[in-house]
Amino acid sequence: MNKNTNSDNIIETIRMIEEENLDIRTITMGISLMDCADSDIDRSCEKIYQKITTKAKDLVKTAADISREYGIPIINQRITVTPISLLVSASGGDPVKYAKILDKAAKAVNASFIGGFFAVVPEGMTAGGKTLI
Repeated sequence: MNKNTNSDNIIETIRMIEEENLDIRTITMGISLMDCADSDIDRSCEKIYQKITTKAKDLVKTAADISREYGIPIINQRITVTPISLLVSASGGDPVKYAKILDKAAKAVNASFIGGFFAVVPEGMTAGGKTLI
């Protein structure tokens, strides 16, 4: 790419921000919870809460810093985690406990959304997937 093309792209981006209200809808932080699997669902939930609140503690601040630095609003900060059905397969128990701990962790770090309360079905139904569904 030549220098003029880069300059043109920068000017076009600035124009889009100013005139067309360009923003970044969502940034996403992915967190693997596989190491939080435990035969005891309560211990698993404790590990999940600890991991999410530790790893994502600066997610909202970082999004604000990036937004300020580049002048582009970032609207949502999302966390996505390992499909909970995989942890249900390891722990058994009531999957609603996982839903509640995910919600609690997302609120603790002020994330806009948290995703991962689902079952991986295309590869075949696991016991955890059946329980979750």
